[in-house]
Amino acid sequence: MSEWDVVVVGAGNAALCAALSARESGASVLVLERAPEDEGGGNTRFTAGAIRTVYNGVDDLRALMPDLTDDEVAITDFGTYTRDQFFDDMFRVTQYRCNADLAEALITRSYDTLMWMRGKGVRFQPIWGRQAFKVDGRFKFWGGLTVEAWGGGPGLVEALWQAAAKNGIDIRFSTRVLDLIYDDVAVQGVKVKGPNGVETIAAKSVVLAAGGFEANPEWRTRYMGPGWELAKVRGTRFNTGDGIRMALAIGAAPYGNWSGGHAVGWDFNAPEFGDLAVGDNFQKHSYPFAIMVNAEGKRFVDEGADFRNYTYAKYGRVILNQPGQMAWQIFDQQTIHLQRDEYRIRQVTKVQADTLGGLADKLEGVNKDAFLAEVAAYNAAVMADVPFNPNVKDGRGTSGLAIPKSNWAVRIENGPFEAYQVTCGITFTFGGLRIDGGGRVLDVDLAPIPGLYAAGELVGGLFYFNYPGGTGLMSGAVFGKLAGETAGTEAAGGAVRAAE
Repeated sequence: MSEWDVVVVGAGNAALCAALSARESGASVLVLERAPEDEGGGNTRFTAGAIRTVYNGVDDLRALMPDLTDDEVAITDFGTYTRDQFFDDMFRVTQYRCNADLAEALITRSYDTLMWMRGKGVRFQPIWGRQAFKVDGRFKFWGGLTVEAWGGGPGLVEALWQAAAKNGIDIRFSTRVLDLIYDDVAVQGVKVKGPNGVETIAAKSVVLAAGGFEANPEWRTRYMGPGWELAKVRGTRFNTGDGIRMALAIGAAPYGNWSGGHAVGWDFNAPEFGDLAVGDNFQKHSYPFAIMVNAEGKRFVDEGADFRNYTYAKYGRVILNQPGQMAWQIFDQQTIHLQRDEYRIRQVTKVQADTLGGLADKLEGVNKDAFLAEVAAYNAAVMADVPFNPNVKDGRGTSGLAIPKSNWAVRIENGPFEAYQVTCGITFTFGGLRIDGGGRVLDVDLAPIPGLYAAGELVGGLFYFNYPGGTGLMSGAVFGKLAGETAGTEAAGGAVRAAE
């Protein structure tokens, strides 16, 4: 039986930040990844790499991203994203249910955590294109989201894995943790199944960072409700709730929005699970500059209610609740140039026509007459005298509609028209385990379970109903670093206990 100071379950962003932080504390660290190496890295590998952080101006950004040039700075309004703004966004978007202590840790530690990651070899860059449109010769960032990892999610995973190797951290792939070894007092290690069969690994501290239960259709239906078994999974097929299950089995407290999750508009014909060759490009996030209709030909949501960052993670659920679990995004030529790159991939469910009638004929599953009437009513309601500006909430909305469009309303009148069919793609689940300020997992009496820590998607209490874009990777990094530091420091307090 092997013995380690700290065992980390998972090998994505949160897990590797935990592993690196524990190693800094002088602990010996073993990382156990259920997936094979070519699929490893959890959901992090499938993301675009956007990370929401506090910054007080361009000097903060240049310290984080030293490759930023004077010429780029000269034509860009980066603005600021203060702690107060981050707090406001977290509480507004989660309907004021977000755990205040978790939110404070996330926000106050966000920038310093990214600088720590930079010190480990992770590179960052501005999110040109997706988060800043060029208007009158200048870029303007909006929605509090400015930074992404170099190379997106795959680049972030590779950088963290390289940092782990440089710091003497062993990563074992194709090794599934089956259970925690627990003696009714403290966690003593883990039981695993790997290439060499089933074995027990002793550890002073175990950090769970193995993702949510989004890839488990039975759990989705049990906790999130009927119909969720029909959602596509945006990311890894390995996030089936293992870490949550084994913690609950020894008395850990469930916490957070168990009926909620991060779910987006996702290509209707995307595969059951994420495809690493396509990454996150099955998403279709330019809907604020379009209208969305369901099978009945009706609009069903305010596409321009807010910046995309603050609506995309809740609209997947709305799409799932439509007839046939699908919708079509309809674009006029006036806004097609604002489409994100994901609209131009080969694997896309798209139709195009010169006329609205021709487009209606191609919208599979949609009531043609109702659709044409809906577009006519929408066009008549557009406040065309208000200037259009994609960089701000421009107030160019509609008047008199039961379901308004609050911003960026453009008439659907100039062909050729394009339409994209979407369904619901779930990213991660909001319900999880309850932790304290050091990442210790709490039991149902709210006492820490000795030797057990958690970070990443399987931590509950941060997100309710919705989610500010880029907060997932940031929270994974912050709480991974915290949990790893606590686990490593507390592991130094004694010898490895013999596992029974």
